[in-house]
Amino acid sequence: MRNSEKGNISHSTRDVFGVNLHDFMMKEQDETSFELASEFGISLGDVKKLKKHLNRS
Repeated sequence: MRNSEKGNISHSTRDVFGVNLHDFMMKEQDETSFELASEFGISLGDVKKLKKHLNRS
């Protein structure tokens, strides 16, 4: 089996869209979707996808 840098990165982190889910969950309670998007540098659509991924939509 081949090892690649991309494979090592994908298996070493549990982030979705490059966002730490634990940090996202803590900030989700206090901030709006727009604030979350600007905080993590992602789009509003990605915020909605993350919330859906966390079963919080």
